[in-house]
Amino acid sequence: MASLAWFFDCLDQRLFSLARIPALTGLMKGSTPDEVGVMGKEVTALFLVGWGIGGLIFGALGDRYGRARMLTLTVLIYSMFTGLSFFSHYYWDFALFRFLTGVGVGGVFGLAVSLIAETVPAGARVGALGTLQVLSTIGNISASFIKMGVDSLEKGGTIAAGEGWRWLFLVGAIPAFLVFFIRGYLREPESWLKLKEEGRLPAGGIFGPYLGLLKEARWRKNLIVGAVIASTGVVGLWAIGEYAVDLQNVVFKNHYKAQGLGDAEVTAAMKSAINRVYLMNMIGAALGMSGFTWLCGRLGRRTSFVIGFASALVVTALVYWKLETPEQAMWMMPLMGAVQLGTFAGFSIYLPELFPSRLRSTGVSFCYNLGRFAAAGGSFFSAALAKSVFGHFGSPLMQRYSAMAMCAIFLIGIIAVIWAPETKNKPLPEE
Repeated sequence: MASLAWFFDCLDQRLFSLARIPALTGLMKGSTPDEVGVMGKEVTALFLVGWGIGGLIFGALGDRYGRARMLTLTVLIYSMFTGLSFFSHYYWDFALFRFLTGVGVGGVFGLAVSLIAETVPAGARVGALGTLQVLSTIGNISASFIKMGVDSLEKGGTIAAGEGWRWLFLVGAIPAFLVFFIRGYLREPESWLKLKEEGRLPAGGIFGPYLGLLKEARWRKNLIVGAVIASTGVVGLWAIGEYAVDLQNVVFKNHYKAQGLGDAEVTAAMKSAINRVYLMNMIGAALGMSGFTWLCGRLGRRTSFVIGFASALVVTALVYWKLETPEQAMWMMPLMGAVQLGTFAGFSIYLPELFPSRLRSTGVSFCYNLGRFAAAGGSFFSAALAKSVFGHFGSPLMQRYSAMAMCAIFLIGIIAVIWAPETKNKPLPEE
């Protein structure tokens, strides 16, 4: 159930990435592509802010009132507001629904990871948590196939032209039905039930777990280190990697125009190429996550993160610098997916190993979701670069240089590993 919640969470994230520009193009009548593109970054930033807020709230509530109960609520929130995006008429209500969707999306990871970490046997924990992140690529790929189906229906006239994005968001409401299964079958972990029986759950509502983390030096240090490491990956993905599609749109369009294709043919060729490239990107991500899970078990967590962040820095910068054609993207983007998303398997494995049961959901959610605020700032910063530093939004040079400049974030993650505790072959920490 936890894995399904995360699967649909990632499907929802990808549906938003695929639909945000078509949605804003339809909602912002008369706006230029530059204005739509910049607004796309800003709506993404609002989504990430909601994500961060949701993570901070529901992580603490999960420790206080139960992981399973809160997971049910977060799934209901993100599916409901994804579905409501179907009814958007203006960019501001679309942005509001995306913000509220983010609140639900943000709560899932910390709850799901804590549930799995506290449920499976110790010997299976690394593999189970790494596999949870691999499942995210299946959600992303599923969203892409859904997008292809909706595009086909729109092209055939079943869906009105320019309205396909609405149906993508309506599909995103399906996880609400998952709530019935979660409520009926999902149980709280034994470790959490024992804490409840002994009266050792954190008191003080939503602030109690945070006070527990901050007042004890060991957990406070782990909180800071875990937050910096996780934020590095989150910013790398959402403030850098997520806009690879924007660069592809510009580069692929120029490539197909140079071949003498007409406007309709260029559009069709671009869509087909971007879909194929994204599929390869996700295959690379799945392999990268599997490889990172193996590294964590073989070399330890600290060494694995150094290798992962160093690889992400080099490969991401080279891809943004050198990408020129769809053919190049077919092998470059899988590499970038592998190095950028590989470390996310490490977050699933490492973060629950930093905190005790009574504070685990709070600690994991805080570390994983604090980076959403940084990524939101990165999105706003990237939009500012687009408008005032590297030229207008449609410029390939802007896309390249702003992304390459922001790759410096991976150096911060490498430095943070110096203070990170090694948790390989150690049990989950308790009091």
